[in-house]
Amino acid sequence: MKKLILSFTLALVFSFSVFAQSTEWEIDYSHTNIGFTISHLVISDVTGRFQEYSGSVKTSGEDFEGAQVDITIKTASIFTDNKKRDDHLRSDDFFNAEKNPTITFKSKSFNKVADNKYKITGDFNMNGVNREVELDADLKGIVKDPWGGTRAGFKATTTIDRYDYDLKYNQALETGGFLIGKEVDIEINIQLKKK
Repeated sequence: MKKLILSFTLALVFSFSVFAQSTEWEIDYSHTNIGFTISHLVISDVTGRFQEYSGSVKTSGEDFEGAQVDITIKTASIFTDNKKRDDHLRSDDFFNAEKNPTITFKSKSFNKVADNKYKITGDFNMNGVNREVELDADLKGIVKDPWGGTRAGFKATTTIDRYDYDLKYNQALETGGFLIGKEVDIEINIQLKKK
């Protein structure tokens, strides 16, 4: 009887350890983009993206509930399709890319709020300032790719106030308002590959 109880206990422990093992996902960079939108002259929007970044996602269950996310973005990789503007954004007026070479995000919670919808909360560090942000994330699906792998796709969005990160360069307009908006809309379209 003792052997039977011991065997059952070991089986439970083994099953739990297998279930609790984390799964690592890597970013498919050719199908991922980290972009932003900000108003210009009040009347229109300018969009841009970051071309260099790295990150990891770890899950421990059947879905992404409780996932751990780490993202590092190279500030100097900012791209708005205008060299003069990009150089200005890398300067002391904005990101000061030499002094602050990276922007980072580290999740603190990854909660499922509805079917395929999640709230991701984490520490967002930019320009030497760390603040907590929340992203709305839509899981677009989990599929088997033609090469036998497993992939997942997310679209995550949030809005930040750049003044919160001491990115306060601006210019008042004669007609009212400012040259550049304070709020920045961030949109991340990410495709993950299970390792």
